[in-house]
Amino acid sequence: MSASTATSTAGPFRRALVLTAGLGTRLRPLTLARAKAAVPVDGEPLASRVIRWLAASGVRDLVLNLHHKPDTITRTIGDGSSLGVRVRYSWETPVLGSAGGPRRALPLLVDGLDPAPPLLFVNGDTLTDMRLADLAAHHARTGALVTMALIPNPRPDKYGGVVLDADGAVTGFTKRGSAVESFHFIGVQAAEPSVFASLDDGVFAESVLGIYPQMMSASPGCIRGFVSNASFHDIGTPADLLATSLDLAAADGRPGAPRPGARVRVDPSARVERCVLWDDVTVEPGASLRDCIVADGVTIAAGETFERQSIVMDADRRAIEQL
Repeated sequence: MSASTATSTAGPFRRALVLTAGLGTRLRPLTLARAKAAVPVDGEPLASRVIRWLAASGVRDLVLNLHHKPDTITRTIGDGSSLGVRVRYSWETPVLGSAGGPRRALPLLVDGLDPAPPLLFVNGDTLTDMRLADLAAHHARTGALVTMALIPNPRPDKYGGVVLDADGAVTGFTKRGSAVESFHFIGVQAAEPSVFASLDDGVFAESVLGIYPQMMSASPGCIRGFVSNASFHDIGTPADLLATSLDLAAADGRPGAPRPGARVRVDPSARVERCVLWDDVTVEPGASLRDCIVADGVTIAAGETFERQSIVMDADRRAIEQL
């Protein structure tokens, strides 16, 4: 399917911005090798998985924003035609934040659309199977400026939350560890273009930590939550990445065996268990790996043993950190 024919099929949203410009600080040292959205999850780059989900949901005109290691994303995604979508890129130097990034990308998102319909914004570091048609319908029915996709907070000790009133309006946000009942934002939201149009282009701005509280104060009820039982996979840390890869492999009938990357060589005498191996990895005779993530171009020397480690080549030296 070409990019031009891909965009002809109507979906619940005309266009989407996939937020892939983040530094991926919590995912270090893996983001020394790739942008967060380019890390493999069960053998497939995270951004590719997000795009395939969007395409299957009828959203085939996409913008990805870029900052950290952009080539690791662009060489995988290209113009999107291999995934049945059209992809354009919004470049950020410096990184502009969760509201400043959408403001920079806005001309691409609304180009040729008059009036501009609600837009879809998707974090590039989470996976979900939520029904976008349901989100779009809820957004239209309530007349909200922003509708955040939520699930019951699975780990209040790990995740901050979104607080709703009895009518479904967002009234505030909690920090992790809070005893206040909250919902978990799964990284998908519908928003009117006007939300970001008034921001200054090229100026850093945040949504949840910045303009959303201001909007709620000025116009209560303008930001609402859409609660569902959608699945949610976090790729926030190396441990999350390993757990998600193992979950997906098990669901595909490969328990403990995530798909390896390209040109991976594992000596028959080596032992590799429950590991994520990126491209061009070599595991030499007698080496042992368990519950590890091994990034591009790393060689595990003969006899070396690692357990629950992230192993990355950084400036021709290995960076090794505990998961």
